Amino acid sequence: MKASIVSNARLRSLSAQTVKTLKEQNLTVATAESCTGGLIAKSITDVAGSSAVLAGGMVTYTNRIKIDVLGVDADIIDEHTEVSHACAGAMAERAREMFGTDYALSATGYAGPGGGTEKDPTGTVYIGIATPTGARTERICVENATRAQVRNTVAHYALKMLLDEVK
Repeated sequence: MKASIVSNARLRSLSAQTVKTLKEQNLTVATAESCTGGLIAKSITDVAGSSAVLAGGMVTYTNRIKIDVLGVDADIIDEHTEVSHACAGAMAERAREMFGTDYALSATGYAGPGGGTEKDPTGTVYIGIATPTGARTERICVENATRAQVRNTVAHYALKMLLDEVK
């Protein structure tokens, strides 16, 4: 799916709405992030009172950390690569298990300016969400965007996936 670039203000607004909704429903979330470098977790913690909903997060930038620390099966990365639906789903599931939360979000992709493949060009990111009933992922592509714009957009889409799930 092609994604529109998201502003800082829209990300802040969605973060506040997400924290409010999670608090009202007494739900918790964790994160496992690669290309976003912790921006999803940061967006949540920018909201006062977020400690009631965010258990923790990990920046799993290298494959070694995805495998050795987060616990993603190496076969998933070998077969599908670290930038894939399978990896994003496994990252979210492992974060949910490790942190003992109701939900978990993940992001893995090519924020740019370099990287990318023919199948997954720069700006392509896979976002995962683990729920009490399983995990699902979405692929977004943010075209003609700076690294910061890609990361902001991914954080926004991840929070939107969570908010849509819990509403």
